[in-house]
Amino acid sequence: MRKPLDSAKRVSGPYPYYGASGIVDYVDGYLFSEELVLLSEDGANITDRNYPVCFLATGKYWVNNHAHVLRAKKGNENNFICNSLERKDYTQYNTGMAMPKLNKETCQKIPISCTVFEEQKKIGDYFRNLDNLITLHQRKFFHTRNILNYIRTGLVTIGKETKEMPELESMIENKLIEQLAYGDSQWTYRPDLKTEEDLWKNFRYILEQNNKDRLNGQSLSDQEFEQVKNQLQFSSFYKAGEWLVGENGKVQVHVQRDMERLHLVVMNHEHIAGGSSVYEVINQYSALKTEEDGKDAGRNRRFDVTLLINGLPMIHIELKNRQHSYMEAFRQIKKYIGEGKFTGIFSAVQMFVVSNGVDTKYFSAASDTELNSNFVSGWLDEENNPVSDYIDFAKKVLRIPQAHEMIARYTVLDKEAKKLILLRPYQIHAIEAIRAASKVGQSGFVWHTTGSGKTLTSYKATRNLLMDIPSIDKAIFLIDRKDLDTQTTMAFQAYANNDLIDVNDTENVNDLKKKLKADDRQVIVTTIQKLQRLVTKRLKEGTSEYSRIRGLKIAFVVDECHRAVSPGTKRELERFFGNALWYGFTGTPRFSENPYPQMGDLPRTTEELYGKCLHKYTIQNAIHDKAVLGFQVEHNGPKNISDEADCSEYENETHMLQVLDIILNKSYHKLGFQNGKGKTYEALLTTSSIPMAQKYYDLLSKIKNGETALKIDEKIKQVLPDFPKFAITYSITENAEGSQVNQQKMQRALDDYNKMFGTKYELSQIQGYNGNLNKRLARKDAKYKRRNEQLDLVIVVDRLLTGFDAPCMSTLYIDRQPMGPHDLIQAFSRTNRIFDDNKMFGQIVTFQAPQMFKKCVDDAIKLYSAGGTNESILAEWDEIEKAFKKALAALRISAKTPSEVPGMSLKEKKVFVKVFQNFDRSFAQLQSFSQYDDSMLEQYGITQEEYEDYAGHYQNVMEEIKADRENQESGEEEEIEEIELDPDYELMAYSNTKIDYEYIINLIQNIVTPDEDASDITPGERQKQIDEVKQYVGELRKENPKIADIMSNLISEIEQDENKYKGQSILNIVEKMKNTCIDKVISDFCVKWYASKDDVMYAATHYRNEEIPNESVIKSTIDYASYKKTQEKALPKFKYYTQCLTELKKILEEEIKPLISHS
Repeated sequence: MRKPLDSAKRVSGPYPYYGASGIVDYVDGYLFSEELVLLSEDGANITDRNYPVCFLATGKYWVNNHAHVLRAKKGNENNFICNSLERKDYTQYNTGMAMPKLNKETCQKIPISCTVFEEQKKIGDYFRNLDNLITLHQRKFFHTRNILNYIRTGLVTIGKETKEMPELESMIENKLIEQLAYGDSQWTYRPDLKTEEDLWKNFRYILEQNNKDRLNGQSLSDQEFEQVKNQLQFSSFYKAGEWLVGENGKVQVHVQRDMERLHLVVMNHEHIAGGSSVYEVINQYSALKTEEDGKDAGRNRRFDVTLLINGLPMIHIELKNRQHSYMEAFRQIKKYIGEGKFTGIFSAVQMFVVSNGVDTKYFSAASDTELNSNFVSGWLDEENNPVSDYIDFAKKVLRIPQAHEMIARYTVLDKEAKKLILLRPYQIHAIEAIRAASKVGQSGFVWHTTGSGKTLTSYKATRNLLMDIPSIDKAIFLIDRKDLDTQTTMAFQAYANNDLIDVNDTENVNDLKKKLKADDRQVIVTTIQKLQRLVTKRLKEGTSEYSRIRGLKIAFVVDECHRAVSPGTKRELERFFGNALWYGFTGTPRFSENPYPQMGDLPRTTEELYGKCLHKYTIQNAIHDKAVLGFQVEHNGPKNISDEADCSEYENETHMLQVLDIILNKSYHKLGFQNGKGKTYEALLTTSSIPMAQKYYDLLSKIKNGETALKIDEKIKQVLPDFPKFAITYSITENAEGSQVNQQKMQRALDDYNKMFGTKYELSQIQGYNGNLNKRLARKDAKYKRRNEQLDLVIVVDRLLTGFDAPCMSTLYIDRQPMGPHDLIQAFSRTNRIFDDNKMFGQIVTFQAPQMFKKCVDDAIKLYSAGGTNESILAEWDEIEKAFKKALAALRISAKTPSEVPGMSLKEKKVFVKVFQNFDRSFAQLQSFSQYDDSMLEQYGITQEEYEDYAGHYQNVMEEIKADRENQESGEEEEIEEIELDPDYELMAYSNTKIDYEYIINLIQNIVTPDEDASDITPGERQKQIDEVKQYVGELRKENPKIADIMSNLISEIEQDENKYKGQSILNIVEKMKNTCIDKVISDFCVKWYASKDDVMYAATHYRNEEIPNESVIKSTIDYASYKKTQEKALPKFKYYTQCLTELKKILEEEIKPLISHS
């Protein structure tokens, strides 16, 4: 029964409210839940016909008394009837006088011409699909209209001002939503969506609207919608990303309805900025703590701004006001993820944005343990100018279609690393530049500095060429070496695993020919050598396959295009493939300063070879944006050898031992020994020739066996007793004259490698060895994160100096003469990938011709920075030493001795923290130079022991500051004048057992949750992993027996039942075990002394500097009377208080502190 609902009594909700003109509002209740036809009952439109008079209503909805409700008779189709009625002229049926009207009796006399039901259905389905889109966009209009009315009348404000959200933050949130909803961004503001229940209801409505035909006009039942909800509870953001790829661009959920399986489209990536896509923005969403979340779930939280696509949260934004750093918003997101707030419908989020108004960054969604501030990215325009303001960022990135494209087109799933990757702005601009060029048939090249993610950019560019241009038959990604062929193919296939294209490698020339002849459109990864051999030797002119392959329209994407395809070879290929487009990628283009050799009229620069530069992102840009690290360069060389001396002067054993002494004994910080086992870095040593590489390999073997005067320092061996673990790689055909010797020496090196890692490589399997070596150095697989699977040093001539990516590689040792500018930058760039907080820069150490080398490096950096070198090369020793002395003086002013720190006020402690962070950073930089020695410290006026005391107090103060911030957040304490600190700063020059703790946690995690591709692990290998953990737990026991006991018990449980903790977070399990131990110790104490458990627990969590923080409170609340009643030999009252507090202090120091220090 239809029923009017006064506007003052309507409550906003998901259900359409129909009147004479169709949907006039959305309400929180409904009268009908079947497909019916609605016909206007009154209104001028009945005769004027400015808009429709007949509507097909489906799902759940409300109808007022201004529309007739009609149901088609059996054998007729509702939508056909509706469209037939819509096309009638109702002038003759008007029964109204002042106002046109259609009464019930007249309606029953209106004739309709009907065809057979099958024809009716075809016509009706066509119009139904159009109506779905109209309904969704009508809904956007009504929401926007209502919000504008509310704002004008002051009934609602976009941002709610509270103590937790000061006025400035409220204004920032308000302006952001105004930009998103009321500019040209196409987002609809939904202030009515505040809870998870609201979001599910809204998502359900959109899903039903977009799938009316698949649901046959019947709404989802509650049981069916539960099936949908279960499919949207993702265990990780990566899993959500896998689902969002969809099939052929359509993202679906599946519902079992009786005997039928329904496939419902949640999102269609072909409908970006139109079609079935619905874009909504919400704010101040309540993320509530539930009983299931446990005590680590924090409190109820309120999110700032979230962007929904088709009802699902896709982009989440946290804001701070201008008085705070955007990093506080980053840490807030990290905390919320750790508390489990991004579960349920919010587990679908793919992108985070943080801003304080003036600095705005974005990053891909990941677990709280995987989020790394090093991978937070700002936005750049096409000229690499920063876009920092939050409104400008919203205009560039968060508007439609750009925001949807970030999710659908510029998010890549790395199957190997199991993580989401959001492309950086320069990558997107390059891809778009290639897309634009390809549409007008232009070729060109992209200059993106080495280390900035060219492989990923080129993958997307190659993929888009195939997807965007139907006339292209094949997209071929060309590389110039077999080892890069393997690495690139693996990377491409890892990206393509969750994409819409096929990526195929080529085993040999015949395989390449077969793939080119095939009819399917595909991306092919191959080497220039195979392609050249095919064109020049295998294809015979006049044959069908010759004509077929020559006639293909191919898009070539060339990796390392400055050297991969020579000018002569490219001209040869262009003559054969007359319909080709060519796009080169390089970090080191050839300019007039470093051209190709003169050969007739062949091109000599990269621009002459490929066409204009389509996008540029130099090493200077990348270092400035923190996309890569800068370089610290040390130039060493024997004082008695001039730069112009013959190279043979460097080939004696004395020089080589000096080189190896620096590598082995003076690279503690270069190689990250302060990080602990499993987290140290690795290095390359490049030499002038294969014989020199072999000499170094033999000499290293002797040193490790104790056969030389050079010994490895005990400080090094304490961290890594098996250091150095080294290998060698070179082409055994590079030197034909000595090929037999090379083969024999390489076989011995292979034997050493096999013994070290349990492999079985022979000379005939050299490609397999190189592939394994590459993977071991890259450390992307969990297997290679364990110390027993890692290398420290690889000796090379030219291999691995270009195109190889290993973020954990920190140092390049160069014992050879300077290379050309492009080769230098390529080699340097093996070291400057972002990895962890302690890897501050790429380390370069040269050992020959120091003055000449310095000039060559400066010239190369200048050439490939399009200008200066200031940001690329860090200061040298003298300048760093000066900065260190200055930082030490500031530290002594802040706290003359470590013992002064505990007595400081909180404000003074904050100053100390800021000063000590600066000192620690300077100290770490000083230590990274090979000329640094621990004995120098006393000359500077500080001892290692003093530094460690300062560091210990620093960590205690950071705990106090953290507690103070939590109190301010809870409104418990008044905020004092703020001093900007970095609460996430990890001490760089300080090492403690926490490193071993984290390493052991990761080892155990890899045992209970191995890689998906590690399912074939043998029981023996598993036991080997468990034994390794036991060994490290034994070492940890010397420092912290309490933690060691917990880990020992845990690994014993896993050894007995391998499935007990499968798929669970080991960190969370250990934390629960620690909390259980703490709780038991405190409970036993409270029972014995009749103390308040809450008060003692507070003392436990805030205990530091050997002081009980609430001693007077505990003393006033312990119950002596109850104690005395239960004790036959009760202590006198004064002794009772003294002994109780003495025992409390003892258990806090000996039982609790060792457990909490690792929390």
